[in-house]
Amino acid sequence: MERMKPRNVLLLTLLLMTSAAAIAQTTGSSFQIRGQVLDSLSREGEPYATIKITKRQNPTKPVKMLVTDTNGNFKEKIAGVGDFVMLITSMGRNSIVKSFSVKAGEEEVNFGTLYITDNAKELQGVEVVAQKPLVKADIDKIEYNVQDDPDAQSNSVLEMLRKVPLVTVDGEDKIQVNGSSSFRVYVNGKPNNMMSNNPTEVLKSMPANSIKHIEVITNPGPKYDAEGVGGILNIVTVGSGMQGYMLTLRGNVSTTGAGGGLFGTVQKGKLTVSGRYNYNAGYGPRSYRGGYQDQEPKEETPTHMEYSGSSKSTSSFQSGSIEASYEIDTVQLVSLSFGLWGGGNDGNTVSDYYNINSRNPSSFYKYANRSTSKSSWYSIDGGIDYQLTSRTVKDRLFTLSYKINTRPQTSDSYSEKSHIENTPEWQSSIDKLTDEHNDGSQNTTEHTFQADYSTPIHKIHTLEGGLKYILRNNISEDYRYLRDDANSAYDQRDDERSSHYKHLNDILSAYAGYALRVKKISARAGLRYERTMQHVKYLLGAGENFKKNFNDVVPSASLGYKITDFSNLRLGYNMRIYRPGIWALNPYINNTIPSYVSRGNPELESEKSHSFNLAYSNFTPKFNLNVSANYAFTNNSIESVISLVDESDIPGFPEDQMTHEKVLYTTYDNIGKSRRFNLSGYANWNISGTTRLYVNLYGGYSYLEGAVGQRNDGWMMFVYGGFQQTFKYDWRLSLNVMHQTPSVMLQGKSSVYTDYSMSLNKTFLKKRLTLSAFAGNFLGKYQRFSSSFSGADFAQGSWSRMVRQRFGFSVSYRIGELKASVKKAARTISNDDVKGGGGEEGTSTTTN
Repeated sequence: MERMKPRNVLLLTLLLMTSAAAIAQTTGSSFQIRGQVLDSLSREGEPYATIKITKRQNPTKPVKMLVTDTNGNFKEKIAGVGDFVMLITSMGRNSIVKSFSVKAGEEEVNFGTLYITDNAKELQGVEVVAQKPLVKADIDKIEYNVQDDPDAQSNSVLEMLRKVPLVTVDGEDKIQVNGSSSFRVYVNGKPNNMMSNNPTEVLKSMPANSIKHIEVITNPGPKYDAEGVGGILNIVTVGSGMQGYMLTLRGNVSTTGAGGGLFGTVQKGKLTVSGRYNYNAGYGPRSYRGGYQDQEPKEETPTHMEYSGSSKSTSSFQSGSIEASYEIDTVQLVSLSFGLWGGGNDGNTVSDYYNINSRNPSSFYKYANRSTSKSSWYSIDGGIDYQLTSRTVKDRLFTLSYKINTRPQTSDSYSEKSHIENTPEWQSSIDKLTDEHNDGSQNTTEHTFQADYSTPIHKIHTLEGGLKYILRNNISEDYRYLRDDANSAYDQRDDERSSHYKHLNDILSAYAGYALRVKKISARAGLRYERTMQHVKYLLGAGENFKKNFNDVVPSASLGYKITDFSNLRLGYNMRIYRPGIWALNPYINNTIPSYVSRGNPELESEKSHSFNLAYSNFTPKFNLNVSANYAFTNNSIESVISLVDESDIPGFPEDQMTHEKVLYTTYDNIGKSRRFNLSGYANWNISGTTRLYVNLYGGYSYLEGAVGQRNDGWMMFVYGGFQQTFKYDWRLSLNVMHQTPSVMLQGKSSVYTDYSMSLNKTFLKKRLTLSAFAGNFLGKYQRFSSSFSGADFAQGSWSRMVRQRFGFSVSYRIGELKASVKKAARTISNDDVKGGGGEEGTSTTTN
């Protein structure tokens, strides 16, 4: 074979080395793409959008396929260099096409924010409709997308809560979060104490189509106040994050009331202003209630008492807010807000009472009681936030905030006795029956100052900290007036059974938190310190002035592991406290019904609860699942205690009114111990692009301890399920059903509840006009509920027959285009430290 010349060998060697280097550059190099796809109108993330990356010279052969996550984010490594094309597609949307080039040595291509728009032609007369995600699971919260649920067009917020994971609403509209009736309510990331104190009344009056989504924050971090054993409900209203000028008008009418509302936003230069207002008038059809009470005191005469009656009411509710922001420059933002929530109730009740000697039924007394009442409750607040962002460090924030809030409440009631009959031995009880006029008012005014700071460190670390000071002034006045006879005026003030006191609170708090994100792991830990200084002054009535201070250190921690792009595992611990509210503390003695006496306890201390939770989320395009387990214990819970006592054993009971007979006495005390284990599950099956089947489950075991050896335990289960079907031309049908077994209480159990409903809605004029009709419990007008309590020497039960049947119709119309948003400070004031009836970045998963 002919021998190669040295020069040819050298040329061949150089050629091979050059080719190898070129191949290495082409195949060995890699880069990362990242970005976020948002809806062009709502600015919400576009989940599950398909992304295809191809070489420009070979557009039919993809080099990488991926999908966006639940918030519309995407991030992926791609091998090679050169010219590429990115195609983003999503059902019912116009495609996004981006061409880009990558040179050797480039590590990342950041597309930033990409906006996707509706394909009007594809959506018109659509046969197959993409099911939007309704539930998101984050490291410390669950989010339910109310706006994308068709039932929101015809239901109230209270009815929609039955669909939210970790929340239960029974047949009498009592709300629990994570198995506890102690929770806090926020609106747009800010606490609303009036809603926390009256959640059922307020949320029943709010139309669900004014709500964007509801967050259940189960593991609040250190930046949140330590109050709320069950967690936090954050209700985000429509308009938060909206873009441009827009006006939406709404109206609704049903068998239980009517109402309407509007929302609008407009921008001019650097100033953006938005506002909304809702009003609802409610009608409560006549309902019926009754019950019994058996007393068997040792060595005394046993008695049996029965009562029955009916009531009806009317109510009104209104809410409104104005928000504005001004960008001083690219790093400074000032935002202002004003809000009003509240309403009133008018009611009348007629009841008959019959009391006998259990051993001698011929010994009795009976009477009729007629009562009328008027009440009002409002929450008015305003705030200002200043936010400074860093020019050099992304996501570094410093905010200063101030908030003022006042919550006036009034109550005015009359109680008149008639048709009195009795045998002589009951005369002392009859002498206590008086006609009464009770005039009460409460008001809480608070000023809050807050500073927050947050900064990232080396991309994977985040530190945060803050200080907060609250000056809170609670005032309670309850005056009782008597009269000589039915024809006289109520001009005799009963100072012994009236009260007027001030409850002054100064609360100082500081917190620090740390967050970590490393590949698939997210973690948070924090510590919060709160010092509460209370001063109670009695201006009228029984009670002595006193001062009491609390010092609470509240830890929290959470850990998340991202198993895949669409599933994660979350573990958390938090400690929560529950400070008694003004009603639980008020020593006012209420003995309108002589055999029932109630009084608050001004010596209550804060309740402390420890909670551990484990949660798992996973989904496929067809089936979505979120499951969580929670164990919580409390050793000093505040419990309502019912006991059979002599009047002389009740603190502050007027001596001249004592008959030394046994009465059923209700008060509050730190005597409770509880152990609760709960399981929660949410599942959604997208049978097709037009059919959705879903279920929300909550249940568990409770063990409760109280005073003098009281114990109770048992299981409960809450199930809410439904079916939604989309037809041609945007017709949508929903069917829902709810069932709850009796809840376990320290001295008894509640009733069994069942509820069902259906709704139908249709959109017109390119989805600007929406008409909805609904019906609930349509097979029967009334439903009956019952509950029972018992103690060592007494037993009592109650029943109610209420109108649960309802029919209604609603309409909504949107005018304008969306182009600008009210910018808000990333941190603002959140006062959630009083007991009442914004998530952060982390590993997240969305379920439908």
